[in-house]
Amino acid sequence: MNKELNMKPTRHGYGEALVELGKEDERIYVLGADLTSSTSADLFQKAFPERFVEIGIAEQNMLNVAAGLALEGKIPFVSTYGVFVAGRAWDQIRTTICYGNINVKIGGAHGGISVGPDGATHQALEEITIMRVIPNMQVVVPCDYWETFKATKYIAQKINGPSYIRFGREAVPIITEKDTPFEYGKAQTFREGKDVAIIACGMMVYWALEAAKELKKEGIDVMVVNNHTIKPIDKDGIIAAAKKTGAVVTAEEHQILGGLGGAVAEVLGQNYPVPMRIVGVQDRFGESGDPWELLEEFGLTTKYLVKAAKDVIKMKK
Repeated sequence: MNKELNMKPTRHGYGEALVELGKEDERIYVLGADLTSSTSADLFQKAFPERFVEIGIAEQNMLNVAAGLALEGKIPFVSTYGVFVAGRAWDQIRTTICYGNINVKIGGAHGGISVGPDGATHQALEEITIMRVIPNMQVVVPCDYWETFKATKYIAQKINGPSYIRFGREAVPIITEKDTPFEYGKAQTFREGKDVAIIACGMMVYWALEAAKELKKEGIDVMVVNNHTIKPIDKDGIIAAAKKTGAVVTAEEHQILGGLGGAVAEVLGQNYPVPMRIVGVQDRFGESGDPWELLEEFGLTTKYLVKAAKDVIKMKK
């Protein structure tokens, strides 16, 4: 990782968007579970203390309180680590919130192994899967600070129902700009190519772009797709990428089972099968360590995407 890149944590995009939403709409409430500064929800707490509720280490109760606020016409954001909210409070999310299609927004922080020294207990690696399988839940995994900012505002202003937004702890490269179009529910092509499509989400979009640069040196033309909205998945966009390139690699800072790769495989398997590889965490728990060393250890950097791309190209008929 080039440390001279313009970098910023995606959690800051979440926190700063909450403050802007709070200024625009008095219905916005934010709930915390004793991790307010870690999620950047403290920015909202300082700006609107009367609309911030500290629940404490009681995630299940926090989701029930959020549901009550939503039923009273508020727009509540629940803010805590993804591994805790998606794990401990899954029943409340499924039965209390999603079953009734209640308008609760869930901010899941510390997504991925790039959490670093906090280790396996705090690194959310399964929550994309366990959130997207619940009816009525929508899931978005932004690629950088600006996209997190825009996605947070979008799910508050445009989505009437349960939404999960995933963001991270560590500063990551900013690859979009304030004015870059953000179209929820649509896979966005960041780089055109004809030989293979790398479909990525979260910080892996950066590594996909780096892999495309490396492969270009070898004459391989790579399409890079930022698939920030996991659910509802952009079936048409994914199928179009597969038809154009004939081979697909997915990339996510998440378990390879049931996440972005699983969602893309479901689309292609039923509509337009092509050679495919899933780059992600290989069915193992995280570890403590330096974030960038962990990404290398878990096979989530440029060279692994390069290898996967070459593998699927060889499989093309």
